[in-house]
Amino acid sequence: MAVQLDAQNFCARLKLLYESWKNSPEVWNDASTLAIVSGSSSNDEFRYLKSVSIHLWLFGYEIPDTVMVLSPDEAHVLSTVKKISYLKPLQSKCESEVGIKLVLHTKSKSDDGASMIETLISLIKGQGAKARVGTLTKEHPTGKICDLWMNGVGEIKENLVDVSLGIAGLLACKNSSEVVNVKKAALLASKVMKDFIVQKMEAILDDDKQVKHSKLAAMTENMVRDPQKIGVKLRADNCDVAFPPVFQSGGKYDMKLTAVSDEDPLKADAMLFSLGTRYSSYCSIISRCYLVDPEKKMEEEYGALLAAQEAAISSLVEGAPINSARKAAVRVLQEKKMEFLVEKLPKSIGFGMGTEIRETSLSLTENNERIVRPGMVFNVSLGVTGLEWPKKSGKKLPKEYAFVIADTVVVQEGGKAPEVLTIGCPKTWNNVAYSLDDVEEEPRPSPKPAPKEEVLGPRRRDLRTEVPNYNNKEQQRKDIQNSLQEIKNQETLQRLMAGKDALNGNATTSGRNITDITAYKNQTEIPNLGDLVITVDQRNECVLVPLLGVMVPFHVTTIKNIGHQVDGDHAHIRINFYFSGNYQPATKFPKQVFLKELSFRTSNVKHGSKIVQEIKVLRSSVLQRNKEAAERATLVRQEKLMKGKRVFRLPDLWIRPSLGGKGKKMSGVLEAHHNGFRYNAPRSEFLDIMYRNIRFAFFQPADNEMITILHFHLINPIMVGKKKTKDVQFYAEVMDVVQTLEGSRRSAYDPDEIEEEQRERDRCNRINKEFQIFVKRVQEHWETEFSDLRLEFDIPFRDLGFNGVPHKSNVFLMPTMNCLVELVEMPFTVVALEDIEIVNLERVGFNLKNFDMAIVFKDFNRDVMHCYTISSQSLDTIKEWLTQVKIKYYETKSNLAWKNILKKIMDDPQAFFEDGGWKFLDMDASDSGDEMSENNSEFQPDSDEMEESSDYESSDNESLVDSDAGDSEADSEEDADEEGMTWDQLEEQAKRDDREKQYTDDSDDEYRKRTQKRKMGQSMGGGKRPRQF
Repeated sequence: MAVQLDAQNFCARLKLLYESWKNSPEVWNDASTLAIVSGSSSNDEFRYLKSVSIHLWLFGYEIPDTVMVLSPDEAHVLSTVKKISYLKPLQSKCESEVGIKLVLHTKSKSDDGASMIETLISLIKGQGAKARVGTLTKEHPTGKICDLWMNGVGEIKENLVDVSLGIAGLLACKNSSEVVNVKKAALLASKVMKDFIVQKMEAILDDDKQVKHSKLAAMTENMVRDPQKIGVKLRADNCDVAFPPVFQSGGKYDMKLTAVSDEDPLKADAMLFSLGTRYSSYCSIISRCYLVDPEKKMEEEYGALLAAQEAAISSLVEGAPINSARKAAVRVLQEKKMEFLVEKLPKSIGFGMGTEIRETSLSLTENNERIVRPGMVFNVSLGVTGLEWPKKSGKKLPKEYAFVIADTVVVQEGGKAPEVLTIGCPKTWNNVAYSLDDVEEEPRPSPKPAPKEEVLGPRRRDLRTEVPNYNNKEQQRKDIQNSLQEIKNQETLQRLMAGKDALNGNATTSGRNITDITAYKNQTEIPNLGDLVITVDQRNECVLVPLLGVMVPFHVTTIKNIGHQVDGDHAHIRINFYFSGNYQPATKFPKQVFLKELSFRTSNVKHGSKIVQEIKVLRSSVLQRNKEAAERATLVRQEKLMKGKRVFRLPDLWIRPSLGGKGKKMSGVLEAHHNGFRYNAPRSEFLDIMYRNIRFAFFQPADNEMITILHFHLINPIMVGKKKTKDVQFYAEVMDVVQTLEGSRRSAYDPDEIEEEQRERDRCNRINKEFQIFVKRVQEHWETEFSDLRLEFDIPFRDLGFNGVPHKSNVFLMPTMNCLVELVEMPFTVVALEDIEIVNLERVGFNLKNFDMAIVFKDFNRDVMHCYTISSQSLDTIKEWLTQVKIKYYETKSNLAWKNILKKIMDDPQAFFEDGGWKFLDMDASDSGDEMSENNSEFQPDSDEMEESSDYESSDNESLVDSDAGDSEADSEEDADEEGMTWDQLEEQAKRDDREKQYTDDSDDEYRKRTQKRKMGQSMGGGKRPRQF
């Protein structure tokens, strides 16, 4: 995607630069001209230069090999053709809004740029013989343009002055958008420190592992660059480390920013961790120390140092001198009688930050009298080394230990206390001190009896029988469902009797047959090995084994598994081959004898282990390749994409499933062509989706979600990366997740908070509108060019949605015109309403808080879809929706073994229809009389099936009720069947039970037992047979 510079931002910041240059000439060393030279891009990952920072501040990008000369009324930029093309849109706006003429000098590939350098030098000389040229004298850029520039300014070398202080002052105060980037970097740093580094350290201490500092640093660096792994929803391509993470322990400590993690293992003593992160080039730093088995003296020292750091942070308010931070820290340490810590404090206890990791002009030293201004960002770091570890008998400890506490803070307006951005990682003594010594547990005091709660009367709830017109709506719904029952039975019978082959489908999987594999065409191709040892031929995917003095090849696909067992100085290798009546070669060659297994004994244990590992790796890779080839063989060939004259584009989209590939994941562009979509991703990757292969298209705007979605459910699956899928989704993030780091201290009326929320709303509305325009244009194209497909974008009905667990997590499912979908979390859920046979609402009970939903498809070979733990409050909504879309639903009191039920139906469809079809699921019909129980249907689950279902429910489904609730439910059903009580009578009985329970001193268990015993006594007299489904 082409680079687009923010012209408004460039003009505003260029205006600030000229105002600072004009109003504070002493800060800019009275320079009459400014010359900023940027050299060639470097491979140095952690390069911090003023020239790079000013480019990021002005343009939003680093522009290498560029010379920028600013005079009082003109701004000259010399660079290559491509870079100048990005700057051309800024020219007109710069002159109209800033009053400065932007002059661009283009250096072509054939031109070395010497003449243009002379032009710029002449411009500088025109300011006068004593004109002062402001430049960055401490930087030494490299590159052809830079070399020509340095040769050119050699004549006026005495007129060059350093303006790094002017640029530093210009960049010191961050605006609201820059502060947001710093907050994101700080959020990332604190989350990685708390949720990864600390947990990794605790695991190492618990397991007594030996992990090197350098390895921990590498693991942390990878975690920073992939923030999704720790639950931080920031774009990975904007996240990076500001410097290599530093891990120190074992008595060797270095407080410099350039310290590195050595190769020593992490020791359980004083452990110092420092982490620097960047988000969109803005930096943040956090440092913590963690102590194992510390002494009381160390606790006092740490407490004093923590108090000193908090005092230093509190002193950084608007209008205060910068040196007040160190003075405040020293004062606190002296008040706590810790003068020896004052002597060990470094001269600087922090520094300013931004796009540069350290701004020396804003160092927190005693001599720095510059004034603190709002928007400044500081790293306040208090660290001391050289402290002697108290001697402790029975434990080997290093001679010295150290402390370090560092946080990122931003200065607030109006004299408010600075905001600590890395507060998400705690630093109190209880959070940093660990004890590994074995101590005897003190006996716990016996718990005091809880005071009795005040007896309250039963809370009145609105009952369904009291809702106006409830009975009328319920009756109408039942009438519609009853009419659907006969229709559904007829449809099921006709489809099943039409032919069982139709249910199985015509899809076949084609891949490489085992009988078609040829390892070697003739004996001469077999490698001539000198030793009779097991050998792996990686090229021909064969294993050569010695049999009777001859090397015999076996293709790796014939090997079922391989085992390895070490017995002293010998090892046994056992190779098992595929061997059964269903094995394809056995059916093709029934008279041949097949080898079942081979066992070998070797005295070279290392060679045996190596061979076993090579065979396993080769077998795994070959099977994976064959599986992917088989999946590709089943794909339906798609038509070629025809690029249209008018192409609709939607930029900055992410795709799920991902295209794979190496490197960081990056967004791409979705293009709508004449007969299909094309998604162009970086690194020349693309994916085509043909219109004629789309079954359903969905557009889900961002509403209470973080993404806006375009989702396509396909007719035939396609390969996305290495995955075969029917669902492809494109989405855009409407906002970045920013956690409020100060807890509840920010007021709801905080102007910054209100402004930030408004920006998020504006961005969300803008992205939704872009999606809507794209969808509208594509829809119009479909209606004119592909009207026979009847494609249209479906928008989910959020008001009809409900929470449930279709896979592993609780998600929000929403109906559409044609489907039931969940498109936010993977794996996606897309259920076409036309594919549904019936819906069974399971575990529906009067006293249950949730229920399950089983969706039976028209293709009985397809697994029944279950959605668990749906709130009972959504029951009426789901019933109403199913009735409106003419889908027959049933209710049962327990989960059913659907696999066995569908198998019996397919075995004898006619008997299924004669026994009433799906009527055996009707809970109301089974409760109304004994006819259903006396004439048991052949398709009712038998006892074995119910036991299997109950075992499955108790082990795998956490949504089901416990045994007590099930017994209580069964008892209440028997009472209702026996006495035939109405809703009002049931409510009166429940009120009596509640009053009885409230005015008794019995425990819950005693009350339940007494109630069950009374109910058992009542049921003994009835003699009613158990109800069957």
